[in-house]
Amino acid sequence: MKILNCPLNGPRNIQEFVYGGPVQDMPAVDAPDAAWADYVFLEDNAAAVVREWWMHVASGYWFIAERDTRTDDILRTYAPGAPERTGDA
Repeated sequence: MKILNCPLNGPRNIQEFVYGGPVQDMPAVDAPDAAWADYVFLEDNAAAVVREWWMHVASGYWFIAERDTRTDDILRTYAPGAPERTGDA
């Protein structure tokens, strides 16, 4: 069983969570349609450490997880307002 550590609810079975996509900046309101299409529909699918949105379904709590896509290991989780770690992830 894979466990994901929710910053609000603690360690839980991964089946209690929903993936929400990569953490990324939204295009400007007046950005071209192509920029919005890329934002909504495309992902980089990088083989690296990525920042992703996850939601604990039972509580509706959204948070950020840093995950290594090469190994599928979750390195850390934190609340959206928490300071980001600098340096190596």
